[in-house]
Amino acid sequence: MPLTRRQKKRLFLALRYFLLILLLIFVLSPALWLFSIAFKGQPEILKGAPSFIPLDPTFDNFITAFAEQSIFRSARNSLFVSLSAAVITVFISVPAAYVLARFRGVASKIVLGWAILAQMVPFILIIIPLYLIVIRAGFYDNLLGLILVYTVWSLPYALWMLRNFIMAIPIELEESAAIDGASRIQVIRNIIAPLLVPGLVVTTAFAFINSWNEFFFALVLIRSPEITPLSLLIVRFIGANEGVRLGPLAAAALVATIPSIIVFAFLQKRLSGALIGGAVKG
Repeated sequence: MPLTRRQKKRLFLALRYFLLILLLIFVLSPALWLFSIAFKGQPEILKGAPSFIPLDPTFDNFITAFAEQSIFRSARNSLFVSLSAAVITVFISVPAAYVLARFRGVASKIVLGWAILAQMVPFILIIIPLYLIVIRAGFYDNLLGLILVYTVWSLPYALWMLRNFIMAIPIELEESAAIDGASRIQVIRNIIAPLLVPGLVVTTAFAFINSWNEFFFALVLIRSPEITPLSLLIVRFIGANEGVRLGPLAAAALVATIPSIIVFAFLQKRLSGALIGGAVKG
């Protein structure tokens, strides 16, 4: 007996929700295991208990992690580097993306080509020349050098993202402002920037999280313990002789994810508000 249209619709909805649940389980499983191991004692971890819920919850892993390593200092370093890189990336990207969106010349095509190519280049291919450049510039083992590297690394994606947002803004708004005597800077500040808030939020979130979680550049460019970022500090719980200390490692990794979650939740709220506000104005 063939299915009716209503039955097909219900079947489609059920299949869609089933796939969404599978995707949610796939995405959340690593985070749940991390949370579970962080609160398990060493005997329970070694036993390999398969349950998500710890049988005997303990804070020993957090006490060990904070006692052995300067987590707060490293978190402060990571926060400073990530925020600085995000702000500089957005500050550079807005006028550059505006030029790429509104002026279609040879230079714009070259920059767009560079933005595409830069996102395809693997870390290992550029780390040696980058290392030599940073040393000659005097920024080796310096947080400022790490900020500059993260900014350059985030720029291609930021340019593409903001360029697409700017292209979605009607150019007639700029032409009307120009007729009223507004300069190009005034157009960007008073017309483009307010309408670009969702794009700025997304770009800021990407640049921050990208810098906060980055490990490879920090491993090569940072040596001093007092300026070690949090992503690099976590590796110290993996010893050559002791092996992987899963408990303290999971506790430190869980602490490292908290700022990213907070920032993302805050920016997501602002992004939703900006989109609703734009819809109401439209």
